[in-house]
Amino acid sequence: MFAHIEHPLLPQFQRAASYIASCQQADGAIRWFDQGKLDPWDHTEAAMALGIAGREDLAINAFRWLAQQQQANGSWQANYFLAPCDQDIDDTKVETNFVAYPATGLWHHYLIFSNTQTLRDFYPMVRAAIDYVVSQQTAHGDIQWAQSQREPLPRDALVTACSSVLRSLECAVNIAITLGEPNAHWQLAHRRLADALRNKPWRFDRTWESKRRFSMDWFYPILAGIYSEQEAQLRLEQRWHEFVVSDLGCRCVSDEPWVTAAESSELVLACVAAGWRDRAESIHRWLSQWQDTDGGFWTGYSFRDKVIWPQEKTSWTGAAYLLAADALFQFTPAHDLLTRPHRIRASCAVTPPETPPDSPA
Repeated sequence: MFAHIEHPLLPQFQRAASYIASCQQADGAIRWFDQGKLDPWDHTEAAMALGIAGREDLAINAFRWLAQQQQANGSWQANYFLAPCDQDIDDTKVETNFVAYPATGLWHHYLIFSNTQTLRDFYPMVRAAIDYVVSQQTAHGDIQWAQSQREPLPRDALVTACSSVLRSLECAVNIAITLGEPNAHWQLAHRRLADALRNKPWRFDRTWESKRRFSMDWFYPILAGIYSEQEAQLRLEQRWHEFVVSDLGCRCVSDEPWVTAAESSELVLACVAAGWRDRAESIHRWLSQWQDTDGGFWTGYSFRDKVIWPQEKTSWTGAAYLLAADALFQFTPAHDLLTRPHRIRASCAVTPPETPPDSPA
């Protein structure tokens, strides 16, 4: 899409997209960085950024990799190491928000390119993934954060992860509606998860220390689409001083002197959703200082020590930057996917049943 726009930051956007493309292998896998690992969520985020840049072929190749790696139950491993790794890695671990996110990626791709055949080609992948995620929903509406065959994991839910899942459920429903596929059970799951996020805070962080110190727990529910502009503004204002460092960006956690470019980019999205364009543009301008000459973005900066840390430029950081740029400057028809209240396509006349299917406790 960059070929058809005029913007003073266009060279910066193009370099960011080229860096992401350089992290993609021939089979479609998009690594964090050269010789780095891969996870399905960040891989999908990078594919979305390639779509914004008009690199349809590379984005489709990324979805093709996902389809080839999908497990029989519809899930993906939490991590894939594309080079020999001497760590003891649990290759059976599955994180539900990672499994759900390809639905967001595929719907985002469709909104940009309007290719129904691509939507149809990858729908079986999305259907299996979302069915797996919905199977992890409890009777209270929250969704179990992860599963493993190697170790018992706490029965618990994460605010940020469930917020991401909620938007993915919306996207999956819209894909199904577009293709004329059944989706009532997904609509029910979406409604119940939205209720848990808005009205059942006790269902999150039940077994571990609260994740409240993480900035994503602060702003990510806004990206889920469950708040009005006024509600989003109130939520952001309440903790703005804890996380935002003027001229640098957004802290990853409130008690560490470390700003990260990905969280800062996602905060731009939240500000757009809240109708705070001036704040969104300010933070987006700050982000330019973290782009290296090769187009990649440094993951973070320790402002106490005044050093880039860690010494890595992750593909998903550049991807978050491009998603924020699209939300601000509206390069593509998908620019508001993550910044508007949730929206199920009106062509669906199905009323989901009130009684949920059997759910884990």
